[in-house]
Amino acid sequence: MTVAVPEWATKEPCLMGIDEAGRGPVLGPMVYGSMYCVRSYNNTLATLKFADSKTLKEEQREELFESLKVNNSIGWEVDVICPKDLSAKMLKKSKVNLNEISHNSAMGLVRKVLDMGVLLAEVYIDTVGDPEKYRIKLTEKFPGIKFLVAKKADSLYPVVSGVSIVAKVTRDRALRNWVFDETALNMHMKTGSGYPGDPNTKQWLEDHKHLVFGFPTLVRFSWGTCTPFFKDPIEITWETDEVDEDATNNGNVKRKAKLSSLGFTGFKKKTEEIKSSGKGRFFQVRNLELVRKFQ
Repeated sequence: MTVAVPEWATKEPCLMGIDEAGRGPVLGPMVYGSMYCVRSYNNTLATLKFADSKTLKEEQREELFESLKVNNSIGWEVDVICPKDLSAKMLKKSKVNLNEISHNSAMGLVRKVLDMGVLLAEVYIDTVGDPEKYRIKLTEKFPGIKFLVAKKADSLYPVVSGVSIVAKVTRDRALRNWVFDETALNMHMKTGSGYPGDPNTKQWLEDHKHLVFGFPTLVRFSWGTCTPFFKDPIEITWETDEVDEDATNNGNVKRKAKLSSLGFTGFKKKTEEIKSSGKGRFFQVRNLELVRKFQ
């Protein structure tokens, strides 16, 4: 989501706050947000009743967000990272952990406002990991900007309190308006809080698991919470597209890979190579052959 950059942001030095919502839940996106204003507006921010979004009721957050949207002295941006992207990054061969995903999102927001022309001078960030190491990482990436990284920054600095509301409301609305990619019957959004310890969330996971396809894309497959739901997954075997050119048998031998898990954290993939005729059933019934050279 992008908001047009205000003219004042390109003429006067600005400060910016960065915070996230939805880091811990097993359901839904993680949202990073940024909010910026000119330095001279910082004292006014403290009078706008922004607070750490976790301390406010939903109605209060919604009201403050709407007031923020029409405030011409404030600019803001969000980065919505969907559950599918989170899981893909955390489960791929060269894994990207949640801290790194968070850092990359925050740095992406800094880069975005700079590219928009915002005259950014200071950035206040709620830390992920060690505050000093994070500050050094940000300073090396953006040497012309002063970074202040702190624990509980959303309760210390009004500009971070404000953006915590932006991120939280954006995530809440994304969940309320979630449209399932899947078309299975009896799907619903009575998910509870979405946090792993919530009994309603656990029941939702139980109701929506599938022994072949796993969970709907609302779920972060990479969370350890998902592991107990697939103690006895269905074994899947498929033929790869690679042919063993060194096979000594008649003709080339195709490899089969067997996967006995769905890729969830805590399961070890059990793979084995099985000699095959080189033809999958799709090709066999259609009398199709693999051609590598053309005359």
